[in-house]
Amino acid sequence: MERIEQLRHTYLRHDKKFPHVWCPGCGNGIVLGSLIRAIDRLGLTQDEIVLASGIGCAGRMSVYADFNTLHATHGRALTFATGIKLARPELTLIAVMGDGDATGIGGNHFIHAARRNLNMTAIIINNQIYGMTGGQYSPTTPYGAHAATAVFGNLEHAFSIAELAVTAGASFVARGTVYHVPELDRLLEKGIAKNGFSVIEILSNCHTQFGRRNQMGDPVTMMRWLKEHAVPAVKAGDLAPESIEGKFTIGVLVDREKPDYLKEYERVRAEARQKAAEAKP
Repeated sequence: MERIEQLRHTYLRHDKKFPHVWCPGCGNGIVLGSLIRAIDRLGLTQDEIVLASGIGCAGRMSVYADFNTLHATHGRALTFATGIKLARPELTLIAVMGDGDATGIGGNHFIHAARRNLNMTAIIINNQIYGMTGGQYSPTTPYGAHAATAVFGNLEHAFSIAELAVTAGASFVARGTVYHVPELDRLLEKGIAKNGFSVIEILSNCHTQFGRRNQMGDPVTMMRWLKEHAVPAVKAGDLAPESIEGKFTIGVLVDREKPDYLKEYERVRAEARQKAAEAKP
């Protein structure tokens, strides 16, 4: 308990911004706890970190965490983070977004950030709906599920955030849940420490919007669903396809070495300076 209090007083704006606005039972608080534990284990100081966020439930995380923080416009957390990283490469950049924020209005920025491979971490909390803005369906809302803008069932098919990140070229991609907390701590620690663009998709419950509209029960029931439908990625390949139908993998999905955009950028700048110097009379 003493250690928990120490982390709370070190990494949270406990005397300014609380109580928080998240619904009781929301998974965002679990993610915030995992994030500060991962940062503490990595030995990073608060001044070494910039936490950027967009709009929505997940976007409030930058308000509560006591780092250098930036509450950006909707879908633009990664663009703001990119600018900061290019200007201050020594800083550790973390962007926290929801599924709609990152892959709806911010979808283009997300895939190109992965392709670019700038050294930063994207944390995407996926609760399968726009929670704060009224319960509209998002790019990850399952086909047939109900939302404020899909009262007769969603007609669009969801895509997988993690698989999209792998295909787009991210160096590190992982998926966790707000139920599997110790594993989530480790995934965040690995992702932040990784050199290159890291994506950690975190499946979370939104009982207020998604759960209520789809009769999925209270927060405990929804978290139990996460437990029962999660399959470790290291075991998924050994299982029969029919045994994992309707389930999802958790753990590290890809961990690869790729050229760091910032190092390549500095190399090009150095070459340009050299050519400019040689061209002078």
